[in-house]
Amino acid sequence: MTRCILLLQGHPDPAASHLCHALADHYIAGAQEAGHEVRQAVITRLDFPLLRSAEDWKEGRVSEGLAAVQQDIAWCDHLALVFPLWLGDMPALVKGFLEQVMRPHFAFEYVEGNPLGRKGLKGRSARVVVTMGMPAAIYRHIYRAHSIKALERNVLGFVGFSPVRETLIGSVESLNEKAANKWFTRLEKLGSKAG
Repeated sequence: MTRCILLLQGHPDPAASHLCHALADHYIAGAQEAGHEVRQAVITRLDFPLLRSAEDWKEGRVSEGLAAVQQDIAWCDHLALVFPLWLGDMPALVKGFLEQVMRPHFAFEYVEGNPLGRKGLKGRSARVVVTMGMPAAIYRHIYRAHSIKALERNVLGFVGFSPVRETLIGSVESLNEKAANKWFTRLEKLGSKAG
């Protein structure tokens, strides 16, 4: 079955190509080879302010560039988000981006008497791909992958994405060519399955 995939590239460094970029490229290549339609948004290329008030978040205008990304989110069946773990969490740029695009009246609606509201993005799945310096097993088992679980439950799950799956790639500073190529092959397979 052909699916519509949106890949969000969340590496904040616009000046260089990083492992996150290569992983995303392989995911996209696998998806396109399987016949899926793919769009990509590179967060660091988008111009947006940080939100500074609840009022702005609820009623403020979304910039033109982010409105186009919201259209791509509404269009997709599957969302892939790639970023490096910084200070145990997603980079601030990714968090600021999600605060901008996952707003009321788009990603969810408030419902009187229902604290969970109505999910605006049901019917979509997601894959979160995270690179990190520490071994992934330590992040997953010692730190309980706390920030990734919060992203999956409190952001993506809250607005309707289900299932949300993760790929954690650890010890990236010591990743040799053979190990990197294994990850690239895995990402191509995930892309081909839109998973």
